[in-house]
Amino acid sequence: MSAERPTLPPVRLRTEAELARDALAAPLLARAARLARWAGPDTRVGAGGELSDAQLPAAAELLGLAPDEDGAAEASEAWRLAVDTGLVEIEDPAGGTGDPGDGFGGDEGFDEDDEPGDEEQAGTVTAGENLALLTGGSPADVLAIWLDGLEAAYADATAPAFDDFADLIGEDGSVDFDALDWDPETETEFLDGVLGNLYLLTVGEGADGAPVPLPALAASVIVPDDMGEPTDDVLEQVSDAMMRLDDQFQVLEPIGIVEYQPVDEALLVEEGEDALPPGDEEDVTRYGMVRLTPLGLYGIRARMLDAGVDAPAIGDLADKGADALLGGVAHYPESAARAEIQLWLTRRGPDGAAAELLDAARGADELGPLRRLHCQQALALVGAEAEPAVRAVLDDPELGGLARVWLAEHGAEDVPAPSEEMIFWLAIDTIAAQLEAAGDLEELQGLVEGLSGQHSGFFEEAWRVDHPATADVLEAMGRLHSDKKQAKDARKAAFKARSRGGSAD
Repeated sequence: MSAERPTLPPVRLRTEAELARDALAAPLLARAARLARWAGPDTRVGAGGELSDAQLPAAAELLGLAPDEDGAAEASEAWRLAVDTGLVEIEDPAGGTGDPGDGFGGDEGFDEDDEPGDEEQAGTVTAGENLALLTGGSPADVLAIWLDGLEAAYADATAPAFDDFADLIGEDGSVDFDALDWDPETETEFLDGVLGNLYLLTVGEGADGAPVPLPALAASVIVPDDMGEPTDDVLEQVSDAMMRLDDQFQVLEPIGIVEYQPVDEALLVEEGEDALPPGDEEDVTRYGMVRLTPLGLYGIRARMLDAGVDAPAIGDLADKGADALLGGVAHYPESAARAEIQLWLTRRGPDGAAAELLDAARGADELGPLRRLHCQQALALVGAEAEPAVRAVLDDPELGGLARVWLAEHGAEDVPAPSEEMIFWLAIDTIAAQLEAAGDLEELQGLVEGLSGQHSGFFEEAWRVDHPATADVLEAMGRLHSDKKQAKDARKAAFKARSRGGSAD
């Protein structure tokens, strides 16, 4: 009786203003912005838009980087991001404006037409339109630029290292890409899967945002779920994946999506790569630790949404109607549902909110019981202002029991006693909601035994209840009840309910 559930739990994102500040503080984007402000008509670039070798020392010095190959490489990386994100533009000699992504990745991280070491002056460097938006634009403008930077960094992370194809460069400088064992789509899918699992580990119920060991993360995309003890071949694949991820996370960290502690290089010297992954008693932190940052949660969710993945965020429903709210939070974890409802109430205000919620809680569909459960939680947050609307549904066959419970809990006077029919209907509806929510098994078992124990001969009457979930609920009670006789009575009652035709299969 389960309806379709969201692919992922809802994420709690920081405000756009906070995320924009994080984006501006990301080392790679900050360096790119500094280079964009430094550049001018005299800046020399190559045919692919890259800074000429002669300019790299000055760029590295401006960024406070070491005056060596590593500093030059980091300065070059920052310049590429400035071009990719539109912080600078390069006008070719004919007067056209070059594509910001030319020569710097696009989908593949490099341009097959570019030759290593090409130093030809390609055109004039001018400030791009996006440079002014970094300081004068809205938080949304900043985040849009940062997302472009994330895509560029992502392409770099999934591109082959220069060492992988250095031997494939011919005497004329051309590269034999057909001989390169590299599939950009496969590489991107692998990294997407890893970051998707890291996202789930970060937003899941009970997740504390602690760093995740790299071996566990690699295993999550390599080891089949139904595999007991991994084979040597699978362990070797995990080891290879760890080393790929070690390189990729070091590329991604400067854009601000992860905090990463790399694999301890001493391990590779002492034991060799074949020693990975670690044993049970080894210090797992030496094998790499990674955590998604708040900005990373935002960025990975944006990529998921672009790919059509259902990745909700708390606040998505704040400006929608009560029907969308109660339906949307149906399968949210309890804390996330409460947060979403509170945001909705804050946006809506108390006037009319209770009546709208109660009206949206009606329905004989599969999610009806869950809507009524979340309606109860929402009404508790509304407070005393809900009483007139609650009293107005006392005679409603679907909401009357809920209304009486709410009024009793809030110490209201003159609450009419429920009929026996309403008591049994509410019991079935309550269990149906918990079954649909798929909550804690022990808690559900306690609810089942508690409700059936409150009424002598519960199962003799329950099968007659005119509720679409009656048979399913009684069948579940037969599975969950610890008392064998009560469990048998529940199964008999479920059979009678189905024979009576009073449930929706």
